[in-house]
Amino acid sequence: MLSDRERRFLAERRVAHLATADARAVPQVVPVCFALHESTLYITIDAKPKRAPATALKRVQNIAENPAVAVVVDRYDEDWTRLGWVMLRGQAEILDAGTEHDDAQALLRSRYPQLAAMQIAHLPVIALRIARVTSWGNLDVVIPGLVPGIQPSVGSETSGSMDPGDKRRDDTPG
Repeated sequence: MLSDRERRFLAERRVAHLATADARAVPQVVPVCFALHESTLYITIDAKPKRAPATALKRVQNIAENPAVAVVVDRYDEDWTRLGWVMLRGQAEILDAGTEHDDAQALLRSRYPQLAAMQIAHLPVIALRIARVTSWGNLDVVIPGLVPGIQPSVGSETSGSMDPGDKRRDDTPG
């Protein structure tokens, strides 16, 4: 479902935007940390101060009422030949405990040292079961040093043009 280019782009980004809507279709968007494993994107509720308990957060309530969600991960640059984004859509599930919950938190902790320092084992994880992928723009530009172990693609820093075949891609009909 996700191409290698899209997977690499997601691995290079640190922040996504989670869009949810309640039963009346009132939208909400929040920035989130994320980790991808196979065809599921994981987001944990972290231990930063919140206005409400984890289960009362609007994103969690919205998913309980309406599990259809979208996540956008983007790159902005003043050089517009470097713009790109990947949008993931699907059904979200709240994981309160269990093996998948624990594995997801371990994956997120390995990606974000800040989470490793927090007590999050008791907090829910959002599991987005990816059903549809759309991407646009220059997904190949790699910023050296942004992600350890990932090197720039040959010519990607100086290409200056978008691949016309990559303007939009949608893996599933409708």
